[in-house]
Amino acid sequence: MTFAALPDLVLEPLVRAALMEDLGSYGDITTRTVIPAGTTYKARINARETAIVSGMQVAALAFRLVDQELEIKTVIPDGTPCRAGDTLMEITGDAAAILSGERVALNLAGRLTGIATLTAALVAETKGTKARITCTRKTTPGLRIVEKQAVLHGGGFNHRYSLSDAILIKDNHIAAAGGIKAVLEATKAQASHMMKVEIEVDTLTQLEDVLSIGGADVVLLDNMSPDTLRRAVDMINGRLVSEASGNVKRETVAEIAATGVDYISSGALTHSYRTIDLGLDF
Repeated sequence: MTFAALPDLVLEPLVRAALMEDLGSYGDITTRTVIPAGTTYKARINARETAIVSGMQVAALAFRLVDQELEIKTVIPDGTPCRAGDTLMEITGDAAAILSGERVALNLAGRLTGIATLTAALVAETKGTKARITCTRKTTPGLRIVEKQAVLHGGGFNHRYSLSDAILIKDNHIAAAGGIKAVLEATKAQASHMMKVEIEVDTLTQLEDVLSIGGADVVLLDNMSPDTLRRAVDMINGRLVSEASGNVKRETVAEIAATGVDYISSGALTHSYRTIDLGLDF
């Protein structure tokens, strides 16, 4: 699948911040000291292991922010499988600029490729079911937009991007507001017709209340056993979109998907992935 790139303008602030952190107040002293001015080279970002690629756009942006004259060619684009030894990107031009952007490019691309790879593994476990794997807001502060993009590259789907995207009523909202009836009646009275409403339930009794009161578009079935999830799906009977969460990992996701839920959300996609080993080779 071909993925549309985000505007570089949106990504530039986070990449620029990472470069400023790495370059410090005086730039890359080592490179300026040992690399003669005007030295040019062709470098390659190579994969050290099998993965699903993500982060090529931000890696390219990291190099361009250091030196816009660098020639950058993406060989294996985001969302594409790679194997150990594959070249993902070629960078040609000023050697000092390439070396100065190297660590930020690899840090971001390795982590994002890790997210895409973990997402793809969970998606594979749900094959043959209607369940879609989706991420959460449990992302690295400042990197949410690229981490959510990496989930897409792995074949998953995105939940809300921020607190302002949708109304998601969690257990603490219910407790603080005075119960399920109170929160749902408040959304009916105040929510825009353009705003989706999701509510979390922990028990079938709570689900029964949600179905009878109305006002929700999506129900989050939290930490339910597979048997309870099946009963919940039967109760919902297509009236609401169903989302299962809690204890979602590669070993459990197939059984959860088999219950018939529409979505399975996993914070692990963006907080428990393993960074993929990528290297810059001259």
